[in-house]
Formats: sequence, structure tokens, C-alpha cells
Amino acid sequence: MRTPTIIAAIVFAAAAPLAAAPLLAPQDAGLPGAADVSRVVAGTYDVDSAHTFARWTVNHMGVTPLEGIFANATGTLTIDPAKPEDASVDVTFDMAKSTTHLEAFTHHLHSADFFNVAEFPTARFVSTSVSVDGTDAVITGNLTLHGVTRPVTLEAEFFGAGDNPMNKQLNIGFTAETTIKRSDFGLGYAVPVVSDEVDLEIVAAFAKQ
Repeated sequence: MRTPTIIAAIVFAAAAPLAAAPLLAPQDAGLPGAADVSRVVAGTYDVDSAHTFARWTVNHMGVTPLEGIFANATGTLTIDPAKPEDASVDVTFDMAKSTTHLEAFTHHLHSADFFNVAEFPTARFVSTSVSVDGTDAVITGNLTLHGVTRPVTLEAEFFGAGDNPMNKQLNIGFTAETTIKRSDFGLGYAVPVVSDEVDLEIVAAFAKQ
């Protein structure tokens, strides 16, 4: 199950000429990055914490999806475009910075009922193998969450690369998806009223060292 698309309401007030204008094509937008793997340079990259996060979604009582964010990531990616299958990634999330739409709910998730961030302050993914098909990749690794380590497979896709105009560093970005079970990590509180399965959507940005 994919996370539902957020639908924005657009108010057209005295803007009829704009409605007839063509959409700006990505190649005309002046963006510094593009989905061009030839821009990727071999080496080690640091996680760009400001632009890296994992969004989780569960089924809340069969009534609504419920989601939150793991953020404040650190870590590294080592990659060589000539040997992409040798790439390795090691990313850690600060669980005390995980958040939701509501402060009280976030506080509950931080408690011993769920993530118990006082005892388990981080979540970490370390890759063990990478299989590449064009700009797609299957990344297998170990996820440590709530003090439990389990194998996880990510369906990843290269998103883009380009020089950051702010710091002149080469940035590369990826998206990824996977599904895990809360109970596998000792997080089965409120199952099955809240689904055991958790969909994860990951956005990961890295800056060349």
C-alpha cells in the first residue's frame, strides 16, 4: 500500500491566463539536479540530514491510514558507478526526533509502549547486499529498531544528482520502499486494532565528502 497522495486545493482567483499556461517541464526549471546516473562520482557520501527521512504508514482500525516520520538521520553511502553492486549504505535515525501530526501522539510513541526512546535512542539500517537493474536497486540489509535486528529488503530507485549551489557539493538522492511488521521488532502494541504491517517510504539524500 502506497502512502496516499496529499491533495492540495488550488484557488483560481482572477488567474484564468495562468490556467491556460503550459506546465513547466523539469528540464526548463533550472534545477541543479537531474536523473542522470553519469553525474554520480565514485566515493563516500554523507547523509544530508535536512533532506533525508522515512515516512511510516499503518492502518488505523480499518478506518484511516496513520503516519509519522523518522528524521534527523546520519550515516554514509559508498558507491562506485562502475561497480554499483558493491555500494554500501549505513544510516541511523535519532528516534527522539521521530514525529507525527500531534504532539501528544508523538510523546506516546516515544514512551515504553512503543519505541521507548530512552532505552533505544536510535534505529539503524546497514546494507549487506545490493542488486542493480538500471536506475533501480534491491538493497538487502539489517534494520535495528527497538533493540531488535531483522533483515529488511528495500526497493530503491535513483532519483537524481547535481551540485548543490549553496555549498558546491555533489548531492545524490534516492527513494525506497519496504514493508515491515511491528511485532518482529517487539512493537506489537494495539495489534490488530492498528495494523501489524507498516509501509515505509524513504527519501535519502547524500553529499559527497
